Formats: sequence, C-alpha cells, structure tokens
Amino acid sequence: MGNDPGPGRATVRDPTRRLPRMPDLVPRLTSLSSAAGCAAKLGMDELDDVLATAFGPIGDRASGDDTLGIGDDAAIVRVGDQSVVATTDFFTPIVDDPHTWGWIAATNAIGDVHAMGGVPTAALMVLGWPSGERRGDLDEVLTGVRAGAAADGVTVVGGHSISSAVPFVGLAVLGSVEPPVLRQDVARPGDALVLTAPVGTGIATTAALRAPRGDSEVGGPLHEVLAAAVAVMTTSNRALVPVARGNGVVAATDVTGFGLLGHLHRVARSSGVDVTVEASAVPVLPGVVDLARRDVAPGGSRRNVDAVVARAHVDTDPVTAVVLADAQTSGGLLLACPPAASEAVVAQARAVGHRAARVGTVTGAGRGRIDVTGRVG
Repeated sequence: MGNDPGPGRATVRDPTRRLPRMPDLVPRLTSLSSAAGCAAKLGMDELDDVLATAFGPIGDRASGDDTLGIGDDAAIVRVGDQSVVATTDFFTPIVDDPHTWGWIAATNAIGDVHAMGGVPTAALMVLGWPSGERRGDLDEVLTGVRAGAAADGVTVVGGHSISSAVPFVGLAVLGSVEPPVLRQDVARPGDALVLTAPVGTGIATTAALRAPRGDSEVGGPLHEVLAAAVAVMTTSNRALVPVARGNGVVAATDVTGFGLLGHLHRVARSSGVDVTVEASAVPVLPGVVDLARRDVAPGGSRRNVDAVVARAHVDTDPVTAVVLADAQTSGGLLLACPPAASEAVVAQARAVGHRAARVGTVTGAGRGRIDVTGRVG
C-alpha cells in the first residue's frame, strides 16, 4: 500500500491505485452511513453535556499528577510504577476502498496514544458489520486495520464484533508513557501553536462521497484532493513524539472530529488561556478552500462552527470558519511549545515528513477565546 520511506517517516498512499473501479450496481461503502469518519461523532455541545452528567466537569483529573481521564485524548492510568495509556476510537466508512478505510481507522485510533506522548504496543479490534454481506470488503477492512496497526508498531491481539446494519471499525489501544505526559490543560501564555498536518479531510471526503465515483479516480476532478486527504489520514504521528519531547512541548492534542478550532478551544479552555490563530498560516489540503466556497462540508464541520462561534467567540468569514472547524479524521498534532523552540519544532517535523507550520500564539490568561486573523486560501 504505497512506498515505505523508512522508520519514523510519513508515508503517502493513494487508494485510487489499489483497486479497479467497482461496478456501479454495488453500493459504495460510504453510502452505508449518513456520516463518515470522525464527522460521525457527537457534537461538542452534546458530548460535553452527556459526559458532564455521567462523570462531572470535563477535564477534571482523577488522582495523581500523571493520571488523566475524561476530556483528554487518552486515559493515563498508574499501574505500579508505570503509566499505561488506554484509548478507543472507531467510525463508519470514510472512503470506498475497504483496505484504506481499515488503515485510516487504525492510524486514527493509535494517534490518541501519540497525542499523549506515549508508545502504543497492542490493540483490540472493534467491529460492526452487516452479517453475511460484502464478505470481500470485510476481509479487506480487517487486513487494512492490521496493516495500519503494524505500520505503527502495534499488534492487534483480539477484539469484539457485532452484527450492525451500518458498518464501523476501529481499535482499543494500549501503550506506555514516560513523564511528562503531553496533555491539553497546560498551555502557557506566550506559547507558540504549531500544527503538523493540513486540514480539510472532512471537506475532501465529503466532496468525494457526493460526487460520481469516477470523479475520485485518476484523472478525475477530485482525485488530487482525495489522494492528499488519504495521505494525511494514513500518516502516523509516531515520529512527532520525540520532536515534541525534545523541544519542551508539554501541551498537545490531535486534531480530529472537532476540527482545529474545536480542539484548540478545548486546549485553551482547560488551560485557562486565550489564543490567536493566523488563518493564512494554517496548511490546507489542495482544493479544499474552493470546495468550501461551494458549500461542500460535512454536517459535523457545520456543528463545529456553531459550537466554536458560541464558545470561543470566533469572528471570521464563513469559508475560513468551516475550513478551520472542519471535522478531521486521523489528523495531525496541535502543539503548544516555547516560542524560542517553534522554528525547531516546525523544521524537525518537516524533516520526518509532516507539513508543519506555526499557526498562532497563546496570548494570555482567559477562558478559551480564539481570535482568528486573516483568511484561509
């Protein structure tokens, strides 16, 4: 599935080269769900309300300096003198190639361990599938999950499946982490904000879902944007962990279903700070801004816009808002680092194959406000 550039480097994959065009009579995998990838998750407002009812205020620690739970990217649990990372993630089809979907699902789930600065080791598969249907696709999905996990150094050791009309797949992942844990609630005034991957995967995959199949094939008008989105979603963030640790980064999160603005607001709110984002500095997938201008975006991205405008008092033009709040799947890391280290973080992230850029600054103490300057595009 694409070339192997060596350990720790980003890998670019193009799923449109893997399989011949499927007969039009066979329903597309992405047609089996009303929402795809991380855009299928509950909205920020609904999720926070549900979690607050069940567990208390979001972001509260459990016990111990390195023990985290509800509200961060993964749970950190002390077992003897070691810290264990545990997380789970799964979603419905985001592309029509089942092998690529499985690979993306594995990379996405494992990414929560990287976002905590941890080392993933083993995983359990989580699977829902229409019983007795599309057996060939099912085999390809499972092969893709195992291949994506293996590429990230993780062994799939078991799991659980159910019969489900809407297919979904993902992993429950275990790993280890040494202090200091990367976490969301420790961004500091003056920190530089670095994003390690372009945004726009939700808009790109939604465009492919709505268009005829041929538009995403080689030579089609959506081939470039979909291939670029898949390259982001199948790229592990593993090599970014030593970059972060080696440059004094302590605050981090991965950018997934709540979009860049949504996840940044969570970091800012839990850290008690306000931030500024320079929209023109944010890397964006090719063609995504034009698609956003044509009103192409998943429902999850639109919910994100509504949430961050209300919560973070974001004031920007509609296209910039939906691109920066686009619901990402298996996106890059958002790092808050000492300002003097930002150039090194960007350079080292690029050296291991990630399209990193400094995109903003932590401006001072506050309640999670996000000031957006400039426009995307």
